[in-house]
Amino acid sequence: MAISKTRRWLFLILFLLIVLVIYFKVGFYTIQPIGAVPDGVTLIVWRHSGEPFFNSADATSLGVTGSVSLFSRGMALGQAPTDRIILRLPYWEFAYTRSTGGMKFDK
Repeated sequence: MAISKTRRWLFLILFLLIVLVIYFKVGFYTIQPIGAVPDGVTLIVWRHSGEPFFNSADATSLGVTGSVSLFSRGMALGQAPTDRIILRLPYWEFAYTRSTGGMKFDK
């Protein structure tokens, strides 16, 4: 049985709506492997207005202080979106480097 054109359009519209909600409301927050989190973690989170799609403690440190130190990283981790977690995933280096503009920082 063939799917009608109307159903195809409805499916396409629903799919696009889901993609838009994910793009504008959901994001990635990555914590690189460090002493407190030796394997690292990537979180899928609900984003607040103005938060980037890819974010990390190091990216927050860069934005606030212009550099990354243990102190600034610790302060940024204290503001991590732990109350908005949708899903926990293993560390994803691509998401981390996207958040920091391609830079990596020592553990």
